[in-house]
Amino acid sequence: MCVPRRRHVTELGLATPPISLAVKWGAEKPAGGVTGWCARLRVVMACVPGSDVPVPPPVASVADGHPIRPVWRNELGGLTFEIDTPAGRRFVKWAPTGSGLDLQAEVARLRWAVNFTPVPRVVRAGADSSGEWMETAALPGSNAVADRWSANPRVAATAIGEGLRALHERLPVEGCPFSWSAHDRLNRVRAHGRWRDPARWHPDHAGLLPAQVIHRLEDVPPVDRLVVCHGDACAPNTLIGEDSRWCGHVDLGQLGIADRWADLAVATWSLEWNYGPGWQPTLLQAYGIAPNPQRIAYYRLLWDLSP
Repeated sequence: MCVPRRRHVTELGLATPPISLAVKWGAEKPAGGVTGWCARLRVVMACVPGSDVPVPPPVASVADGHPIRPVWRNELGGLTFEIDTPAGRRFVKWAPTGSGLDLQAEVARLRWAVNFTPVPRVVRAGADSSGEWMETAALPGSNAVADRWSANPRVAATAIGEGLRALHERLPVEGCPFSWSAHDRLNRVRAHGRWRDPARWHPDHAGLLPAQVIHRLEDVPPVDRLVVCHGDACAPNTLIGEDSRWCGHVDLGQLGIADRWADLAVATWSLEWNYGPGWQPTLLQAYGIAPNPQRIAYYRLLWDLSP
C-alpha cells in the first residue's frame, strides 16, 4: 500500500508475495497479521485476497494448468495472480472491463523501460470482452514493505531513495514517448471532478476549499529537473535484494516525463504510512537532494486530487 489515496493500485512483479498494510488514516493493523485482510477506512481498499477468489477464465488460460494463487486485489476490482511455470514464476495482472484500469498503457511503458532499468518483463498481454490481462516475469527481491524491510525502515528508505535516483538517471528523457507533466495531470484533475469533493481528500488537505485547491494546482512550480518519473513511487514499488540494496521497480502504469519532485514528493509521503514519521531525510539523503517544501506540497496535492 502507499499514501492514503482511496484508489491506489499496486502492481506486482516480484519474487515474494506482498502484504497489505494498515496505512490508511484511522486504520489499524490487526494483531493476527495482515494476510487476507483489507485496510479499511470508509471503503475497502487494496488487500491480499483469500485463496477462494475465482480465477478469471483468461487468467486460467494463461496458467495452462500450472499452479496459481491470488496475491493481490485492488479496490477497482483488479486481481494479480502468481503462477508457477517450468520457465519460472510469473505474475498475471487482470483488470475487469469497466474498472478504469489501463493495462495496455502499462504494457507499453514496461516494454520501453525494460531496455534501461530492472522492471518486470512483459511475457504477453491480451484482452477480451471480460477485461485485460498482462503476464510478467518475476523479478528478484522483495518489495520494500515486506516484513523484513518494515522492521528496518532506515535500510528501506535508503534503498528507495537510491533506487529512485538510479531510475531517474537511467531512463532517458530524450526519446521517452510518455508524459506525466503537471499540466497534463491538472487537465485530468479538472475533467475528473475529484477536486470538487473534499471528503475524498487526504486529511493533510482538510480545510481547503475546492476553488483553493484548483488555484494552488494552477500555480505549477518551475521545473527543477525533468526526468522520466516512475509515476507511483510509493514504498512497495521498490524491490530490495538480499544485499539490502534496491534491485528493481514495479507498477509503472503512470511512467512519464515530469519534474523529479513529482516522484520525490510521493515517495517521501509514502514513508510515513509504511514506516512511521521521520524517514523523509533518509530517503532524500540517499537520493542526493535537499528538501524542497514548496514542490513537495504542490506534488502531494496534485497526487491526492488526481484520478
